Amino acid sequence: KMIVDSVGDVIVTNDGVTILNEMQIEHPAAKMIVEVARTQEDQVGDGTTTAVILAGELLKNAEELLDKNIHPTVISKGYRLAAEKAQIYLEDLGEPITKEDKEIQKKIAMTAMTGKGAEGSKEHLANILVEAIDQVSNGTDINTEDIKLEKKTGGGIESTELIKGLILDKERVSSSMPKKVTMCKIALFNGALEIKTSETDAKIQITNPDQLQSFVEQEEMILKNMVNKIVSAGANVVFCQKGIDDIAQYFLGKHNIYAVRRVKKSDMEKLARATGAKMLTKITDIESSDLGHAGVVEEIKIGEEAMTYIKECINPKSVTIFIRGGTEHVIDEIERAMQDALGDIIAALKTGKVVPGAGAIEMELSKKLKEFSVTLSGREQLAVHAFAEAIEVVPKTLAENAGLDPIDMLTELKSRHDAGDRNAGLDVFTGKVMDAWELGVIEPLKIKTQAIKSASEVAELILRIDDVIAGVQQQQPQMPPQM
Repeated sequence: KMIVDSVGDVIVTNDGVTILNEMQIEHPAAKMIVEVARTQEDQVGDGTTTAVILAGELLKNAEELLDKNIHPTVISKGYRLAAEKAQIYLEDLGEPITKEDKEIQKKIAMTAMTGKGAEGSKEHLANILVEAIDQVSNGTDINTEDIKLEKKTGGGIESTELIKGLILDKERVSSSMPKKVTMCKIALFNGALEIKTSETDAKIQITNPDQLQSFVEQEEMILKNMVNKIVSAGANVVFCQKGIDDIAQYFLGKHNIYAVRRVKKSDMEKLARATGAKMLTKITDIESSDLGHAGVVEEIKIGEEAMTYIKECINPKSVTIFIRGGTEHVIDEIERAMQDALGDIIAALKTGKVVPGAGAIEMELSKKLKEFSVTLSGREQLAVHAFAEAIEVVPKTLAENAGLDPIDMLTELKSRHDAGDRNAGLDVFTGKVMDAWELGVIEPLKIKTQAIKSASEVAELILRIDDVIAGVQQQQPQMPPQM
């Protein structure tokens, strides 16, 4: 979709949650569906479209049951039964994955990027993502914060690279400083390299010019001592969260120290994790053991802007993926695709299970739920059956989007699954049924479990609503005229 907002800004995307967030939705029930997409995005980072079309289909099937005079309570009870059973079936169908399965991780990333703007270079991007995750992971504990996505127009998508360190959109503070430093020893300050002014209004009385001169010299001495402390600790790169005084810049330049000021707090924390440096508040306490290490720190000009690269860190626990692309819209869409893929790999590693994609898992789940529905005796049987039918919306939509006939594809998929081929999915490129696992169309189990949870819960909630009532706006009490 191309979304144009009130200011005229354009977003081109097929990321479900981005579209729903940018749309102006007025209908109260529709707003509840948007919540499903947001939950999916927060929990997994991908599968938002799946969750939303599933919720829609569940409601559509519920409507048909309501027309047959089946009570909403019965339908929601049946949906709840089906959703609980679906979670158990999914758990059984999931295949285990470990941190060492690099190939499967790569396939998960490529599956996530298929059909998005990043599809053309998905192999290159998947390799970068898997390497980045391997670098920052600590067992199964992986924090998305440790992988920074920095983007800049210029070059092509294939120019996207992984930096074992960080890129800051800052330049060195003074041109007298070196442009490139190797064998870097890095000091991080979360304060300022400036003279502290007193909190209260203080007045200094000076009666003759000599006193003024010594006052100025005193300030200079304080700044010089600060820089000497940094030099004696052995640092040759300084990152400062606040400002750096002009005189301090001059002294730093004289000692060939590369300095950057006003670095964001989040970037300072990433620098600490990437280089192993300690964050210092007082410069007087600096010691050589507090310094971090990097192979190269240099200023590189990209287009009009200069950026600072901190590269070749030893075993960094924070890395940067530098996304390149022809235009602003392209790199935005690449970033969204990479975030989805990143969320997918992390979700797969955390739960330790993956399932075949391409609509295979949905068909198998639908088949099992239909078998389960036959074992029920009450009217809930119809609701469970409707739930099972609703899950088939995923392969059906896949077929429609690939320009295939959904009825033909679904019947063929059903016959393959009935014959016991549980990995049979849709090959959207050839328009035939194939083994999703063999073709490497793999998704994390978490996408499916979360989508079914959220979609069924919101469908049950909407089913329980029997009336929509507009609330009264509180009116401001009027002032009596005499006041």
